[in-house]
Amino acid sequence: MPPDYANGKICYVEIPATDVMRSVEFYRSSFGWAIRQHGSGTYAFDDGVGQVSGMWVTGRPPASQPGLVISIMVLDIQETIAKVKANGGAIVKELGADAPEITAWFRDPAGNVLGLYQERSMGGPVPDMTKK
Repeated sequence: MPPDYANGKICYVEIPATDVMRSVEFYRSSFGWAIRQHGSGTYAFDDGVGQVSGMWVTGRPPASQPGLVISIMVLDIQETIAKVKANGGAIVKELGADAPEITAWFRDPAGNVLGLYQERSMGGPVPDMTKK
């Protein structure tokens, strides 16, 4: 199914990478992103619902100092945090820091900082954010 096309929609993201294949595997394994290779040999992705696409780019510094933070919506933030860690990422802002919102920030293997966001209405398990 094609993505929704609308004025003002965020549609394309370029993610800095030091090792493109490591980044490809991290995002595929952590978030289930669909990966495709362009004829030029570059790797691109489509997010988990096919609404946002992008590619990994080399030769740019990682977005390692949070200014603009792009968050990835997940069904189960605790399960996703475990996947992020297992796939070489690190949590840099713990779950519960923005309570009552269900969020966390992570650093990917290239050093980029992105957010995780769980919407309560999606039906995933709501974590107890009072525990450390």
